[in-house]
Amino acid sequence: MGMFKLKLKRAYYQSDAESFLKTSTSEILGELAAGHSFALEDLQKNAWIDQIRILKDTLINLSQSHIVFEYAIPRMGKRVDVVILFKNVVFVVEFKVGESLHTQSAHDQVLDYSVDLKNFHRGSHSRAVVPIIVATEAPETKLKLQRYDDDVYAPVTANEFDLSKKIENSALRISNQLPLDPKAWIDAPYTPTPTIIQAAQALYQGHSVEEISRSDAGSKNLSITSRAVDKIIESAKQLNQKSICFITGVPGSGKTLAGLNIVSGRHQIGSNEHAVFLSGNGPLVDVLREALAREEVERKKLLGESTTKKDSLRKASTFIQNIHHFRDEMLQSNDPPIEHVVMFDEAQRAWTQEQTRSFMARKKGVKDFDMSEPQFLISALDRHKDWAVVICLIGGGQEINTGEGGLKEWFSAIGDHYPGWNVYVSGQLTDSEYTSGQELYPLIHPERISEVNELHLGVSVRSYRS
Repeated sequence: MGMFKLKLKRAYYQSDAESFLKTSTSEILGELAAGHSFALEDLQKNAWIDQIRILKDTLINLSQSHIVFEYAIPRMGKRVDVVILFKNVVFVVEFKVGESLHTQSAHDQVLDYSVDLKNFHRGSHSRAVVPIIVATEAPETKLKLQRYDDDVYAPVTANEFDLSKKIENSALRISNQLPLDPKAWIDAPYTPTPTIIQAAQALYQGHSVEEISRSDAGSKNLSITSRAVDKIIESAKQLNQKSICFITGVPGSGKTLAGLNIVSGRHQIGSNEHAVFLSGNGPLVDVLREALAREEVERKKLLGESTTKKDSLRKASTFIQNIHHFRDEMLQSNDPPIEHVVMFDEAQRAWTQEQTRSFMARKKGVKDFDMSEPQFLISALDRHKDWAVVICLIGGGQEINTGEGGLKEWFSAIGDHYPGWNVYVSGQLTDSEYTSGQELYPLIHPERISEVNELHLGVSVRSYRS
């Protein structure tokens, strides 16, 4: 199976300072507009024109620098206005064009971007990261450099005239940085730092299946399913195989909970078995992260410790992510993801090839995309040379909407393109409430299919708390 050709760029525009200064504003603007997947409004266009003008004046004095516009923080769904790589330091620049105040919201925004880069972008792990707020009309301020323990700095304030001086003086005071290759930094993949993984594990402590569930029968059911999946993962790991398993369940049986429990237990520091829970339901991702974050804040308050909800949300995002951010990251590169175990929520809602191709052409500017969503997601995990496990959570009794492929898309993708993968199913998977009357097993060689009854959650644990 060949790799999909790389089409998505991490940044809308990037260049060394020398080329940037020689390139016309209209040409740079054209590249920025081409990368922008939404209707370009005058407000955005004018902001870019102002930024280009200011940065042309700024980079005259910063030879050997590299400039990056609209840089996508891996899997975070956020874009940084501008990154300037200078003297091996990463400067994260947030522009507030026409403003005369360095507001608290701008301070929080640029620091948030910088911390996300530090925690989730491999190229920034060992770098000094300096956030800068450029309120173009603000009065000049004295440079204050305050370093935090993780080598991220407190936001520096600047205006359009002293930005160059602030960057130059900051770089002079931050010495002993390892050489930085701009291209390698731009292309660096999503990788959580060990500290953020540790924090994510601590965040999930106290949220075991047994404690969250109020039903003894449901708790036992969830634990049995979790152990069955763990066994499949361990087998794949030991035998260097690739496997996909389908977890079915009655409404309220806790499929999402079982998924989170499995994923959080597989998020290991210093290992090659990171796991992630992916959902295309944006509000669900937000709710799950929010619930974990609030509980951690309350728990630490009771212990006399302090944390911010923003920090807790960042920890939760290491193992609960939006499936579309994962997909976009996989389109940046042909490398395998850091995770060997990937859990897909509501997998029956994955898109057909036609729906995926239409979306990629309209929203991402990717032409001739020739895979269904299941095929592409399996292909991402198939990049691993050793082992990988895909876990699909399947909801029953739900209407399949236009563009959604149902289970048949997953089975067709495996049978047609990944016949070497092992398939684990529950005995209930062929029930009409899951298949919508579609024939599944004939699509795959029978030797590849194993029935594991523990992959069905038959007891509802839905409660006020869950």
